[in-house]
Amino acid sequence: MNTLVTIPVDSNPQAYEVLLPLGLLLLLSKVFSLLLGKLKVPQVIGYLVAGLVVGLIYFIPNQMILTDYTNNGIGFFAKIGIILIMFSAGIETDIKKVKKVGPAALTMALFGVFTPMLLAFGMTYLFDVIAGNEINIFRELYYGVILTATSVSVTVATLKELGKLDTKVGSCLVSAAIIDDVIGIIVLSLVLSLSGSSSSGNDFASMVVNAMGQSSNTGLSILFIILFMVVYFGLTVGVGYFTRKLFNYLGSQYPHHIRIVILSLAFCLIWAYISEFFNIADITGAYLMGLILSSTVAHGYIDHRAETTCNYLFGPIFFGSIAMSLYQSDFNFADPAFISFLVFGLIWVVVGMLGKVIGCTSAGLLFRYKFHDSLKFGIGMMARAEILIVCAQKGVDSGLIDNKIMMFCLLLILVSSFATPILLKLLYRNEIDDNSKLDKPESNEVNQIASNIASAETGDSTNAI
Repeated sequence: MNTLVTIPVDSNPQAYEVLLPLGLLLLLSKVFSLLLGKLKVPQVIGYLVAGLVVGLIYFIPNQMILTDYTNNGIGFFAKIGIILIMFSAGIETDIKKVKKVGPAALTMALFGVFTPMLLAFGMTYLFDVIAGNEINIFRELYYGVILTATSVSVTVATLKELGKLDTKVGSCLVSAAIIDDVIGIIVLSLVLSLSGSSSSGNDFASMVVNAMGQSSNTGLSILFIILFMVVYFGLTVGVGYFTRKLFNYLGSQYPHHIRIVILSLAFCLIWAYISEFFNIADITGAYLMGLILSSTVAHGYIDHRAETTCNYLFGPIFFGSIAMSLYQSDFNFADPAFISFLVFGLIWVVVGMLGKVIGCTSAGLLFRYKFHDSLKFGIGMMARAEILIVCAQKGVDSGLIDNKIMMFCLLLILVSSFATPILLKLLYRNEIDDNSKLDKPESNEVNQIASNIASAETGDSTNAI
């Protein structure tokens, strides 16, 4: 494999050696996120750039800073980071809003999830056929699953600036984004589970099938996987009921006490671990535990503390490690397969943007919104951020997709983050305020939910100092 770098092996590793690369990642993450923040770019881009810069150490002759040992150490921090990111995303999801949301937002979320997913699946399948690659339906599907993620933080900031966040279009966008996240995470776990990539044969379904001596029976394996997934979600509902009662009690008796945060993180990690035994991705378990806690009286305090922990330490290290891993990709410009993947990646980025635009615009037209307003839905749901990276990395870790896709994830985030506000401002140009504004209480609710989403995706402005 023609990787850009060779990772040195440390024959006498010492625990302190991991401190330098961790410190450099944190320092440069903050520097670049502040610099890029002035350009209204999500701070996750700064974290990724920091990882690319630290990764340049690989090119220093005889360096012993980034070794197999220190990379493993960074990997442990990154693993906690990905779990906390999903846990925080779950806490930021307003279940009450999901229950109250209208059919338009629900349909928009469904169209916004499945349109880019199916388009990317078809494109990947076609590429495999043309290139003569082995057909793997789940791998091809997963390239579409990555594109289901939406980040409306850029959209929310733009609509606020234009004074359009509390309109019918703005309210529907925020509501659809909430449901979009939930559906996307469920689809991700479903594809990983059915592909057999979510765990290493240690799940309950595999244990039962092996005990029956039917390990080669694919149909039976899929049946048990689906059965245990149903059991898992039923168990989640049951656990959620008692967990909410516990944290409602703690939140009322011991408000703002550190024991609440410690217990919430413990529940998050334990449920993420248990999820893998049901063939469910660990990040889904973390997200669901966050979703459970989002409806408790303590959710605000838990979210603040968990987000702080993630943004100040584990999050930057996770994204930095993703960027560093790009240097370990197979780069061989003389190989036609590599050139083919570059072409595939660029088309995949375009499909990722157009998929959201086509899907969400179609949903708007279906509910008799004017084309001008429907197009705002599509453009508003087009932007991507950290959840895209999380989903892609999960596929890479599972061996389902190629690590080289990460560079195109970065490209998609950059392009969509710049294109979304520009296109939205063009669509709102010369538009005057009409009677489409919602009443005051609903407008305040939408602003609050939108602020929560923006904080979860880009980090609160106070954290940028």
